[in-house]
Amino acid sequence: MKSWLRVIKQSIYTVLAGLVIIFVYILYLSIDLPSIDQLENYDPDLVTRIYSADGVLLNELFFEKRVFVELEQIPQHMLEAVVAKEDQRFYDHWGISLRDVFRAVVINTVTMSYRSGFSSLTQQLARNLYDNIGFKKTITRKIKEVITAIQIERTYTKDEILEMYLNSVHFGHGTYGVQAAAKRFYGKQANKLTLDESALLVGLLPAPARYSPVRFPERALTKRNVVLRVMRDQKFISKAEYAEARARLLDSVQQEQPRGTAPYFTEYVRRFLEREDDELGVNIYRDGLKIYTTLDSRLQKIAVDAINKSVAENQQKMNQRIFNDEEEFSKLAYLGIYPEDTVKLMMAGEMELYEDLRDKLLVQSSFVALDTRTGAILAMVGGRPDYPDQFNRATQSLRQPGSVFKPFVYTTAVDNGVPVTKQLLNQPVVLNVRNTDGAWVKWMPKNYDGSTGGLTTIREGLRRSMNLISVRMVQEVVPAEAVKQTARRMGISTDIRAVDAIALGTSEVHLIEMVAAYGTFANKGVYCKPFGITRIEDRYGNVLKDYYPQKEEVLSAETSFMMTSLLQTVLDRGTGGSARWKYHFYHPAAGKTGTTQGWTDAWFVGYSPYIAAGAWFGVDDPQVSLGKGSDGSKAALPAWARFMRDSHDSLSYSRKEFDQPERIEKVKICQVTKDLPVKLCPLETEVFIRGTEPTKRCSVH
Repeated sequence: MKSWLRVIKQSIYTVLAGLVIIFVYILYLSIDLPSIDQLENYDPDLVTRIYSADGVLLNELFFEKRVFVELEQIPQHMLEAVVAKEDQRFYDHWGISLRDVFRAVVINTVTMSYRSGFSSLTQQLARNLYDNIGFKKTITRKIKEVITAIQIERTYTKDEILEMYLNSVHFGHGTYGVQAAAKRFYGKQANKLTLDESALLVGLLPAPARYSPVRFPERALTKRNVVLRVMRDQKFISKAEYAEARARLLDSVQQEQPRGTAPYFTEYVRRFLEREDDELGVNIYRDGLKIYTTLDSRLQKIAVDAINKSVAENQQKMNQRIFNDEEEFSKLAYLGIYPEDTVKLMMAGEMELYEDLRDKLLVQSSFVALDTRTGAILAMVGGRPDYPDQFNRATQSLRQPGSVFKPFVYTTAVDNGVPVTKQLLNQPVVLNVRNTDGAWVKWMPKNYDGSTGGLTTIREGLRRSMNLISVRMVQEVVPAEAVKQTARRMGISTDIRAVDAIALGTSEVHLIEMVAAYGTFANKGVYCKPFGITRIEDRYGNVLKDYYPQKEEVLSAETSFMMTSLLQTVLDRGTGGSARWKYHFYHPAAGKTGTTQGWTDAWFVGYSPYIAAGAWFGVDDPQVSLGKGSDGSKAALPAWARFMRDSHDSLSYSRKEFDQPERIEKVKICQVTKDLPVKLCPLETEVFIRGTEPTKRCSVH
């Protein structure tokens, strides 16, 4: 009898010791598990979203793509599908289902393998939320899951748990949560999901990579039908609903992730945010911020359409030139490596061009539009929309501006009291310039049309974009260093070389800075620094930072008006005239064409009282020409004119003249001598800053 009592005592002690050991082990495992405070302050990584000024979602930034959505915004059949497939007793258990545990133990014991799991939705949520639980199939992990699941059940309601689960679970392709998955696979909001779509998403959960509808549509379809069958068997859906949903194909699944609207602009914004995140104490990829920008999605679409049309026209013209020059074509297209016919098809747009040929055979473009009153970026294209890359030609590319730089020369002269009737000799000049080896050589620039002539006014010189007049201005009227300082004041940050050739735009610039500089003329001499963000909010709607225009008066209103008057002449009856008679843009506006030597760069930059915009066309390799005759008026102006015409119509801008300052006077002068007229003089009206008007009478008539 005593021996039996001793055995019973020893057994009790052994059981108690085992329980103590188990308790201590569980206590040890729970040390690094989330506390109640951590559970109550669950803070998942969320997508940062970038919005246009008119409320359109432009793009998203994330490490894990996750967009939180409330339970009310998730369709009922999605909730039912998850419960039916993943945890039938979800609403009855307290974190774990003992029935499922017992079933799993029996199956695994009989088969002597890990054939069956028993993870409830709450356990899966615990595993998804907290890295310290892990994903390895071990007893330790299961115990951690169970402990955390019980804590979660004590902290949250069932609906809250289901909401967190559907916002945290991985659906594959970098998407976390039902909202991100609905957007990725179906291009819609979660509340728009249909029954068959919800079933497919739930079918992905056990192994998103294995059942991806993008990579393995047949597997995904099979898994979806399993979910539908389970829902039918558990009476969540009727037989008719099951049959209808099962009959649907996967036609609506998006194979590729759609690119965001204005990708070059949103990349510009992303880079700016990376410089701001430390100051604001945020992580732009995890904190679910809302970034409100200046871009107008309507104007962006107009810009892209205008650029696409001009790219196609310029590409066709360049193709014809290259195809007719066997030596150049062979060199540029690497015909010793690639078949000629294949390359021709690629250049014609019938196939995608090989990546290592793009910098020599693709016509590229960039475009920027700014609000003249604030510097807000309204539209931005950093390269060909059909060949997207990471290089933003609107903000990063350095190209020679050619004649679009000339207004800085004229501005310097006007700002120093030189009247627009100043006359210079339209005759050849000699410049000392450095060649590619750094040696000084003589260069004799010519006018674009090869013409020469007699005395020519500043206005006429700019209207016809006469190189000889611009060079003589630097040599005789304003020094190159003064021109450089003017460009610097007006926002040009690149290295401008203060030599006579500055008059011809030989120093490289950024497009966005040129557009902002021209915007200064429209804004009465006040320079506005380009900016793209207006406000940053956290995930709760709290404003972290507002951004405002940065303005600086760099020119007098009178000088700005005089330059606008000169540049209006260019647009109304000069090298930019086709904007009027061909493209029917009739709002008051001013602008300038630009072409570099050998037709490697074509520019047009101009503005109305509302918008300043600029377009550049060329090839990434600056040694490749667009082709003879592809100047700014033919290659770049059409895109600018189409954009300005359509944007002013789209936003219903009224016809508004540029404001004339009080010190600007209109004076009748002799058409020939530009002096005050006498009785027999042919007359014309010119504008002057008060004090610069002619004082001498005409001596010819």
